[in-house]
Amino acid sequence: MTTKIKKKREAKLWEALIPVVGTVALLMYTILPFFGVQGEIHIPLILGSTIAVIVSVYRLGYAWAEIEEGIISSIAGTMQAIIILAIIGMIIGTWIQGGIVPTLIYYGLQVLTPGIFLFATLILCSVVALATGSSWTTAGTVGIALMGVGAGLGIPAGMTAGAVVSGAYFGDKMSPLSDTTNLSPAMAGAKLFDHVRHMIYTTGVSYVIAAAGFIILGLRFAGQALDKVAINEILDLMNQNFNINPLLLLVPIIVIVMVAMKVPAIPGLFIGTLLGGAAAMIFQGASVGQVFDAMQNGFTLETGNAILDDLLSRGGLQSMMWTISLILSALTFGGILEKTGMLEVIAKRVLSYAKSTGSLVLATVVTCIFTNILAGDQYLSIVLPGKMYKDEFRNRGLAPRNLSRILEDAGTLTSVLVPWNTCGATISTYLGVPTVEYIPYAFLNLVNPVVSVIFGFTGITMMKLENDPSAPEYIGPKVKGSKNISA
Repeated sequence: MTTKIKKKREAKLWEALIPVVGTVALLMYTILPFFGVQGEIHIPLILGSTIAVIVSVYRLGYAWAEIEEGIISSIAGTMQAIIILAIIGMIIGTWIQGGIVPTLIYYGLQVLTPGIFLFATLILCSVVALATGSSWTTAGTVGIALMGVGAGLGIPAGMTAGAVVSGAYFGDKMSPLSDTTNLSPAMAGAKLFDHVRHMIYTTGVSYVIAAAGFIILGLRFAGQALDKVAINEILDLMNQNFNINPLLLLVPIIVIVMVAMKVPAIPGLFIGTLLGGAAAMIFQGASVGQVFDAMQNGFTLETGNAILDDLLSRGGLQSMMWTISLILSALTFGGILEKTGMLEVIAKRVLSYAKSTGSLVLATVVTCIFTNILAGDQYLSIVLPGKMYKDEFRNRGLAPRNLSRILEDAGTLTSVLVPWNTCGATISTYLGVPTVEYIPYAFLNLVNPVVSVIFGFTGITMMKLENDPSAPEYIGPKVKGSKNISA
């Protein structure tokens, strides 16, 4: 018996949408609470990949070997990010064990004053998220404590939650320790530290606007007494369990300096891991074996205070395996769509309406937001648009760091605004506030995508490919006769 081999052809739009719609349906079935499943999203992604394979083989004529090649190629393109994620797990473990994260939190808590509580909440959550690289951990620990303090002051829960979310996602977005901060440049073809520096423009403007908003909101609560009992308990316990020393702040400063000096991400972050281990031995009296265990399995704290224990019991190489496996699942799905041209078909339809740089940025932002709404996962809101628009940005002479910035401005930050998204559902549960209640006050998350679109239409900080030192096409900052791209 012989098998008839179909001739390969380009997918029609409805065919390209089959695996997308099928995967979205599976994800929503798994995520939305009224279905009673509430499971992990890895399996729906794998089943979605199966649907994509069936369409590719039986409708488009692709061989399995070609599809497998696409999957491997997709994963290979993010291996640097995956290695960095593994190092991040180690660095978090040693930074907690070494007292670096506790010291940052300890001094961060000192900024709380009655008159500027909402602003201080924004700053404190920003500091903690920058130190840990995790918005979820920040919201689920310090955020919970701040919700209690805000309730004691008579501040509406939605306002406090909005400040927590804005600060937590600022730190998550800007921290080299964050998984999305590593995934976005990997999808766009940019360098990690180039990506972080380029985000400062849009995120900096958005953060100033958010900070001003919380200062204005906080004026109505000025003069009210602040109950610091819960905060003081945390401070006392940290003093009992760690040697809090301002010298420990040198470690994150050194890492920041390395970022500024353009040290490659992998050796730079691993040096940060070693510095954390050295701090654990010098300042906290940890043994070499204990440092190794923190690098592998993370650090565990048992004080009896649930908030502090949850905040400082994390990290380690193994802690990143869930995220890495999720990324691999998403990349498998995206790799199939990319290899078989289905992504290109969808992208062409969207791009047919995007004639200028500004409209291209707008299309990318809208795609990220709709992916968050439809797929319910922030990783897919980075992976799929990243793959869809990567070549178009390059074809239009735009540096990859522009795309990676937009993926975070719209993908990472809007995920928490969708009630059924994994981020929205998680943060809402942590803070005990419905998503719709804190949305109006999540200033940073609302403003940042808008600022990104404005920068796109005006051309502000939209770096040209020919002026990107990290790109092979780089020919210098001043190019005579270079083609301008319309904003």
